[in-house]
Amino acid sequence: MFKRDVVAVCVASVLVLASAASSQETSKPPEADRWEAAIMAFEMQDQKSAPAAGANVFIGSSSIRMWQLEGSFPQHACVNRGFGGSQLGDSVKYAERIVIKYNPRVVVVYAGDNDLNAGKTPEAVFTDYRAFRDKVQAALPETKIVFVAIKPSPSRWKLREKALEANRRIREEIANGKNHVFVDVWTPMLGDDGMPRPELFLKDQLHMNDAGYAIWSQLVEPHLATAGG
Repeated sequence: MFKRDVVAVCVASVLVLASAASSQETSKPPEADRWEAAIMAFEMQDQKSAPAAGANVFIGSSSIRMWQLEGSFPQHACVNRGFGGSQLGDSVKYAERIVIKYNPRVVVVYAGDNDLNAGKTPEAVFTDYRAFRDKVQAALPETKIVFVAIKPSPSRWKLREKALEANRRIREEIANGKNHVFVDVWTPMLGDDGMPRPELFLKDQLHMNDAGYAIWSQLVEPHLATAGG
């Protein structure tokens, strides 16, 4: 009898501890959003100096974040809201907070590169683009969206077929729509051998140098809104 009582007590103790652990696990606060700090930093920046309404807003991943817009577009009012490492779905999520509230005349978006590298399909990238477009145009029907094609990075060349498919889907969608533009940066960033031009990239062969941004700037500039125009 004594042994059975000891075993019963031990089992009961284990069940109580397991129940407590389970309760603690389910009651833990959710993990903080990965990009919340970056978005809040933009909002604090806005409180100090709010961008003028009607500017050109650039949003997306590190290729946007690292773009020196003042030097590239000195004749245009531009707001950089790129947050490095982000995916296209992140731009959808935060559109109200770092795009729509500025009432921009033009939105330039680059994302999709990180999405494919994380294992997303071209179809998923395409779906996220449509969600971004729909969200922005529902609030700002006259705002033009400029989608910069996924670029051919040497370090991610293995993803080229997926990138081309995502670009194709988005380009065809844009061709049949209104107030959005597809900017093909893929083709001019390839050499005569059909491979990415390494001289356009930093040492990591993923992010661009000034020469790479010069190509982007030349292609994007005609689509930007001019101040007061």
